Amino acid sequence: MDNEKRVELSKYRMEQSEETMRAAKICLDNRLLKDCINRCYYVAFYAVKAVLAIEGVDFKRHKDAIAYFNKTYVASGKFSREIGKLLGRLKTIREDSDYSEFFLVSIEDTKKQYDAARTIQDAVKKYLGKI
Repeated sequence: MDNEKRVELSKYRMEQSEETMRAAKICLDNRLLKDCINRCYYVAFYAVKAVLAIEGVDFKRHKDAIAYFNKTYVASGKFSREIGKLLGRLKTIREDSDYSEFFLVSIEDTKKQYDAARTIQDAVKKYLGKI
């Protein structure tokens, strides 16, 4: 894939992230907490995919994409360790919310997820603006 196509794909992934953030806000405002948690994870996931697209890297499994991002971008200092921790927490809580019978959702935890998604999205925007 040539550089122009990678940049185009990266922009598309960031548009997905932005659209998903709008959906997360609607869910939060309407107290659709489990849906908000799910959308918040995808805000961050699409943002991570925007970074990987610049490199021309893609993965079929989420855990592989996140592991690569953490190894290549967080461990190297391109993104802070805090971004890696927030991403891991978003993933874990989304999985618990979607799949655990015993997961209880609170508005406070949902707001934390929303803030984490926004933090990751903002960090990716800043990173992409530099390259």
